[in-house]
Amino acid sequence: MSKEQVLAKIEQGGIVAVIRADGEDQALRITDACLQGGVTALELTFTIPAAHKIIEALAKRFAAENIVIGAGTVMDSETARISLLSGAEFVVSPYFDPETVALCNRYRVPVMPGVMTVGEAVRAMNAGADILKVFPADLFGPKIIRAIKGPIPQAKMVPTGGVSVDNVQEWFAAGVFAVGAGGSLTAGAETGDYQKITNTAKRFVEEIQAFKQKAQL
Repeated sequence: MSKEQVLAKIEQGGIVAVIRADGEDQALRITDACLQGGVTALELTFTIPAAHKIIEALAKRFAAENIVIGAGTVMDSETARISLLSGAEFVVSPYFDPETVALCNRYRVPVMPGVMTVGEAVRAMNAGADILKVFPADLFGPKIIRAIKGPIPQAKMVPTGGVSVDNVQEWFAAGVFAVGAGGSLTAGAETGDYQKITNTAKRFVEEIQAFKQKAQL
């Protein structure tokens, strides 16, 4: 997909599944559970051992499908380059690293650096960030989105941390581009209950689509 298509896909689905796991098997099972629940944007974090190999396998597996595979917890441009070579279609970082943003722009891959203040948001946007990952979003809740959008209404933000099925519509009401869901979505993996992940994913998708339908009325 082109850069524009990836961004459109993330916005359309409204949710990025943030996948952390102990290893490849668990990561793949979480991935399948999320997909079965209707989540089509997946962020495989580099906290997973050999994450680049998992990204490569998934990128090949879903090359012909309408699913986007991204790399998360990308701490530097070197890791970003490895993820792109492995087939990642977007890159997410927990903080703003100018070199990572520059590299992704060079290869026209969407990049989502982490920010928490207006100053960080502006610096990231000046550097060419497509989306701002508001992290850790649970420190302030949806009001942080409204606060940043006050002086920067054009900012496109994806909060991660503190987003749940119960409050996801509040985040969208605050003006997010999409949301990132980690533990609140994938907690079932801790006990081997992957059906719980699928069920939670379905509820996330339903809540997001319900909000969007109401917003169009």
